[in-house]
This record gives sequence, C-alpha cells and structure tokens, in this order.
Amino acid sequence: MSGKYHLPAGTSADGPYDLLVTPESAGWGYSGLRILTLRPGETHALSTGDSEFLVLPLTGSCTVTTDGSTFELAGRTGVFASATDFAYLPREAEVVIGSADGGRFALPCARTERGGLPARYGRREDVPVELRGAGACSRQVNNYCLPGTFDAEQLLVCEVLTPGGNWSSYPPHKHDEARPGEESELEEIYYFQVSGGESGFGVQRVYGTADRPIDVLAEVRSGDTVLVPHGWHGPSIAAPGHDLYYLNVMAGPGQDRAWLICDDPAHGWVRATWDAQDVDDRLPFGENR
Repeated sequence: MSGKYHLPAGTSADGPYDLLVTPESAGWGYSGLRILTLRPGETHALSTGDSEFLVLPLTGSCTVTTDGSTFELAGRTGVFASATDFAYLPREAEVVIGSADGGRFALPCARTERGGLPARYGRREDVPVELRGAGACSRQVNNYCLPGTFDAEQLLVCEVLTPGGNWSSYPPHKHDEARPGEESELEEIYYFQVSGGESGFGVQRVYGTADRPIDVLAEVRSGDTVLVPHGWHGPSIAAPGHDLYYLNVMAGPGQDRAWLICDDPAHGWVRATWDAQDVDDRLPFGENR
C-alpha cells in the first residue's frame, strides 16, 4: 500500500512544479503542496483559486507580488541553515513570484471557503523555533503557520529538522477524527530533504487501524513526499550521518483550525522518559543556534 502514499522525487512533477499535490490528486478534500524551482531571473504566475497559500523559500530568495503589494523574501541558503521569512496569500489572488538569483520554493496550500485575511509578510524573526523531545527523540520544529503563531483560514504549516540517528514524529500519533478538545481531523503532507547528497535517506512509517487500514514503511530521500490521509504516523527516522528535514502541511474540515493529536497508546509512554534526558546538543541547526 506504500505506493499510493509514498511519492518518490520526480514522480509527481507537473509543468513548472517539481511536486504537485492537490486535494484531487491526493484523494482528499483540503491539503495541497507545490514545489517550484525558478532559474535566475525567472518568474511564475500563480492563481490561488479556492485555496490559501504560503510562499516558503527552501533555498534562495524571491519577490512575491499580489494585489498591488510586493513582499521581498530574503529566504535562506538551505533548510538546515535557518528558518525563513515567508508570504501568505489568500484565496482568489493573482500572484507573480520572481527570483533574481534563482531558488526553490514550497507553496503549501489549503482549500477554504473563507477569504477574509489579506496577503501579508511573515518575518523570520517571528517564527517560533521549538526544540521538542529529548535524547534520541530530539528534533527542532519551525512553527510558521499554526494556531497562535500566524493567522490563516485552514492552513497549518511547520518544518521538522531531525539530527542524524534520531527519531521524530514519535511517539506515533494521529489526527483523523473530530473529537472536540481531544483530536482534530487533518490531512497531512510530509515533504522530505536529507543531508549528505544522494546517499542520504530516512524512514517514514504510517499505519492504521482494523477499520481504517493504511500501511506505509518508506525509505525517503530528498524530494520524496508521503501523504497521510488518516492513521498513526511516525516515526520519521534520520539515518546516522544524515540529518532529516520535512515540511508538514495540514488542513481539514474543522472551522476552528485546531491541531490536536492523539498518541498511539502502545507508545505514548515514551514522552515520560524525556524528563530524565537532555536535548541533543546538535540542536538547534545553523543560524538558529
């Protein structure tokens, strides 16, 4: 069953996009992601349609122009170098993205019926950088567009950076049922980059329940994507010597834009062990130190 949900690099390219995941191609209702590479001096026109978007530089800088406003994104040299600034785009917007020096840009999106928020700039300095877990479960989370960090209609976006040899998205958890105050219903996309060139890899696990089966055990490399329509997901494992990055994009039908998760009861006990361990001293990465 992995083949349906594991999209190796290049297999979901379309037109100008290195990756194109839409609600239709994923077989769900809300979450999407595009990865756009621009050559020096190149521009790209984007119509947001029925979805809100972020423009999130992975490598390089860009200019985002929409509705008479222009946002200059300084970007970054790479995903392990620092967090980045970004731009928010509402639904029904006409946008031009240009890059003088070229770069690669993530365009996470979420279908929404609302459109009351304006296009705006997100400063890198305002992105909360969180160190989560401890010991071999230590990882860094850059919380770009979550409740309490940046307003959006439906869209939830963060990055997770895991030092080589560590486990993240652990303990396994899920968010596929609407249970007020306990769990929210969210579709999720994982987009991976791995340090160490072509030899770098990690492992991603997704598994379900008897009534909602799903079974993914994927070796992931730079540019790979894993879709999580439901079920327990985790761990995401970084091979020793290869730091693991993934961009998480989430959205769902809930109008309160909550991110509430439920741990797999078989593994949730591991959280209590972190109190007696230190956070991995390789964190945070790069300029976030």
